[in-house]
Amino acid sequence: MLAKIWKKIGLIILIIVCLWNIVFKLINKISFDGAINDAKIKLQTLQNKEKK
Repeated sequence: MLAKIWKKIGLIILIIVCLWNIVFKLINKISFDGAINDAKIKLQTLQNKEKK
């Protein structure tokens, strides 16, 4: 009886932790557009330095 209760509690905790992890990753995800824009800016600065 006690083991079944602990299994249910453990399963609920596991589900909550997994959901928390997924939400945290979605919130902190770097946008692809931002990464591309940053790469463009870096390439432009490197090209400007080479021209000088």
